[in-house]
Amino acid sequence: MQLDDLDFTDGLALLSHTQQQMQEKTTSVAAASAAVGLNIHKRKSKIIRYNICKNRITLDGEYLEDVKTITYLGSIIDEHVGSDADVKARVGKTRTEYLQLKNIWNSEQLSISQHQC
Repeated sequence: MQLDDLDFTDGLALLSHTQQQMQEKTTSVAAASAAVGLNIHKRKSKIIRYNICKNRITLDGEYLEDVKTITYLGSIIDEHVGSDADVKARVGKTRTEYLQLKNIWNSEQLSISQHQC
């Protein structure tokens, strides 16, 4: 089986159209990982669904957790496939950072030329 999905260092996102495909990919990744001495942490593994299929995915006979929202590579992904939660989180983080720098930017000890890039 060719793994044409996303993997980054210690994270892996498997994408499938059906529950059967997801189960096959999960089993294949677990087998390939075990062959080189790597293990998948079952409690850290999450399943997010974009459809109504509720058949559970298993790994070594244990069910993986179904969730409604995950954070993957800094982006929030939810079951509604929208980006609202991610955008709100990013705006919130940006606002927090801006407010932390606001006093520095408004300091009279800095000249206007130092504010420009």
